Amino acid sequence: MDIDMKSRELIGILRGVEPQEATAIAEALIDAGVTRIEVPLNSPGPLESIARMVQAFEGQAVFGAGTVLTVEEVEAVARTGAGMIVSPNCDPAVIRATKASNMLSYPGVLTPTECFSALASGADGLKIFPASVIGTGGVAAMRAVLPPTVPVYVVGGADADN
Repeated sequence: MDIDMKSRELIGILRGVEPQEATAIAEALIDAGVTRIEVPLNSPGPLESIARMVQAFEGQAVFGAGTVLTVEEVEAVARTGAGMIVSPNCDPAVIRATKASNMLSYPGVLTPTECFSALASGADGLKIFPASVIGTGGVAAMRAVLPPTVPVYVVGGADADN
């Protein structure tokens, strides 16, 4: 996949999106430079939404699922052609299954121990969740000890003020 270098370093979360809305929203996000887009599995018809976006915009963005908790869910998402898995927790089995399916893995972490466990299990990046618990100071402290090339995304409490 050849993603435009103007891509914004964030993951768009389409929480609650309906399958019939997914491609139009994905198109607007891609046009705005958002080239990593997830549909949480607790949304209506998430696998259909992901499959529609993959089919419509393959090669223009990385699509995947969020709120992925089990290996079976990883496998179902992989069948859509998705390219990433985002989880609210750090489950080494989910990370390994994601990597075995040739997808990017972004597990949820909150402590340095979880961060390093996720990386040791093969994670491509880290989702600090819920970020509001540790705030910007906590995120900065963890970034100071993490490898500088590891992508870190904050979710849960991130807004324009922080």
